[in-house]
Amino acid sequence: MLEIENTPLKDCFILKPSVFKDHRGTFMESFSQRRFEEVTGLHLNFVQDNQSTSTKGVLRGLHFQKGKFAQAKLVRAVVGEILDVVVDLRPDSPTYLKSFKVILSNENQYQLFVPAGFAHGFLTRSETSVFAYKCDQYYHKDSDAGIIWKDPTLNIDWEMPEEELILSEKDKQLPTLESLGL
Repeated sequence: MLEIENTPLKDCFILKPSVFKDHRGTFMESFSQRRFEEVTGLHLNFVQDNQSTSTKGVLRGLHFQKGKFAQAKLVRAVVGEILDVVVDLRPDSPTYLKSFKVILSNENQYQLFVPAGFAHGFLTRSETSVFAYKCDQYYHKDSDAGIIWKDPTLNIDWEMPEEELILSEKDKQLPTLESLGL
């Protein structure tokens, strides 16, 4: 069984898989192409899986790929807890420039479907996290882009003091929406 919960952003939703628990631990089907298509009506071909590990306070994002290399993603926290944030960057969308955030963890086993044309980022809230995601497009270096995590237009509450955040040099230098012309 796979349950879908809509988010306030058009085409973005949370997948809630069935998790079977007993005295030995847990089991869940983390992905089935057939079931994904049945439940969502989407026919995507995921071509690349990525995984990162982070310590508490690591903020990655907000990242996206431009143009024909824009990626739809199915993201989840395999270990730990993250605050996952998405921003709709599709100019023709009714939720253009709106953001949404959700807690993903190994406890709730939720997955977030991020449509192509969205920026994405996450913050590790637990001591460590393992974050995994599927993409429907291969990474394309020349299409790689991002928006600064503290963009004043988006005004995202990352729920952690700035002085506790750990960012890459690349993410510290990302532009604002205004400088991107969005």
